[in-house]
Amino acid sequence: MKLTLRVWRQDAGASNGKLVDYQIDNIAEDMSFLEMLDQLNEELTVAGIEPVAFDSDCREGICGTCGVVINGTPHGRGNSPVPTTTCQLHMRSFNDGDTIVIEPWKAKAFPVIKDLVVDRTALDRVIASGGFISVNTGAAPDAHSVPAPKLKADTAFDNATCIGCGACVAACPNGSAMLFTSAKISHLGNLPQGQPERYRRVETMIGQHDAEGFGGCTNIGECAAVCPKGIPLASISQLNRDLVSSLFRKDGFFG
Repeated sequence: MKLTLRVWRQDAGASNGKLVDYQIDNIAEDMSFLEMLDQLNEELTVAGIEPVAFDSDCREGICGTCGVVINGTPHGRGNSPVPTTTCQLHMRSFNDGDTIVIEPWKAKAFPVIKDLVVDRTALDRVIASGGFISVNTGAAPDAHSVPAPKLKADTAFDNATCIGCGACVAACPNGSAMLFTSAKISHLGNLPQGQPERYRRVETMIGQHDAEGFGGCTNIGECAAVCPKGIPLASISQLNRDLVSSLFRKDGFFG
């Protein structure tokens, strides 16, 4: 398979970047997208050209570190209708002779470090602001000692699968991380252990979200459409309900 790769090259966040075309050949259909980038970098190194910087870690679709925008879609999709991580996208999703545009996450809160690598530590700071349970629960309890309704337990688990890759931010025209933030809030807010700090949590995490420069949510839905873990828009609804409830609690409506 022969391809044209149009790759974003940028020395540092303060410099101007541009798309640069590279021709690559002998790409096997069974190669993953990152293996294809590895081959490109090997060829660039042999030619005396600086290789393309990109993030990767587990390469098993678990961590989400590999995120880039491929042909306008975070993580890329090729011919597959199902969202996936970049490392789990295979070259059989493309056709011989295709031109593939590869860009970094583009959002105010994700400054470019180099080429396709961006600084996503803003998401870590959102979690650190309230995405935890500090109440002392003692030693590890016996299984099912604190019963939780199955629907709430399933909802908590579904939201806990968020890997914090930032695809939702890259897809959102507003650069909002509301799907990510709502996943963390809904995960803990549906568990018995998360109730003591439930309303303070939503206030602090939303406050940090805004302070990091993420945009506001206008419910366009692009975030959920590209999420590799299928976090639903309903999580944002729960975030909004908890936020409104926290404001009423301040005014004494809830005692």
